[in-house]
Amino acid sequence: MKGPLFYSKILLFGEYGIIQDSKGLSIPYNFYNGALKSDGNVSKEAIRSNDNLKRFVAYLESLQHEQPQLVAFDLTSLKKEVENGLYFDSSIPQGYGVGSSGALVAAIYDKYAYNKITVLENLTREKLLQLKTIFAQMESFFHGKSSGLDPLNSYLSIPILINSKDNIEATGIPTQSFNGKGAVFLLDSGIVGETAPMVHLFMENLKDKGFRTMLKNQFVKYTDACVENFLGGDMKSLFSNTKKLSKVVLNNFKPMIPEQFHGLWQKGIDTNDYYLKLCGSGGGGYILGFTEDLEKAKRSLKDYKLEVVYQF
Repeated sequence: MKGPLFYSKILLFGEYGIIQDSKGLSIPYNFYNGALKSDGNVSKEAIRSNDNLKRFVAYLESLQHEQPQLVAFDLTSLKKEVENGLYFDSSIPQGYGVGSSGALVAAIYDKYAYNKITVLENLTREKLLQLKTIFAQMESFFHGKSSGLDPLNSYLSIPILINSKDNIEATGIPTQSFNGKGAVFLLDSGIVGETAPMVHLFMENLKDKGFRTMLKNQFVKYTDACVENFLGGDMKSLFSNTKKLSKVVLNNFKPMIPEQFHGLWQKGIDTNDYYLKLCGSGGGGYILGFTEDLEKAKRSLKDYKLEVVYQF
């Protein structure tokens, strides 16, 4: 038995900002995926995933008990299948900011939730918000606090525009051009990032008035502009605002950027060959890059592995 595939996601813009009501734009990334399986696999990964699912099931049971109006699962089937070795077979790297727990949450909801909202119905704003709320509660098992966006993106497999916490919508993005010079790419930091400590650090920083002011006047402002530029296909403005955003992140989110990448980050800003930004919560995993000239960026980053996500 093998369930449907659920894909990884990339939050192009909005990391941390969406906690403070900035805009955000999340797109599915089909390079990585995962599926629920029960095929008697006894590999170390399958056993670890199965153990994780056992704990997750206990969490879902208490969630259903505490918030019966939010979501109900076929817990009998879920428990039985987990006891029989159900696991999540995934190529999505964990701790890389591309939504590994989100895909698992989406897969469990898809298979075991009663009265589930599906991608086939008219996805009103209310339905999207309801799904996001359910997924946020489910995914908080993994991160302590979740926006619910990663599972939402993985579940629906469509780009999602976040206007604010209570206003999200499915959106279209400019068509890819595979011979375009401009690109969004992933840079592998080679370090696994932990989401919870990074989010905790951000929440601590929010207690500082200066940090809150910078967030509102610079970080959120440039993030919102980048989202609008990207969706409007205004690539000239997009790169100008991404550069500003990259600077703000380097100056104010240093702990979220692995130390050995501080110089590389600055080099992009100085040369205009590429601009780097956080992918997810940072601290490791992938770093997101934007470039107007992919070949130039590749030369400039020749010692690193680049994965192209989107070309235009």
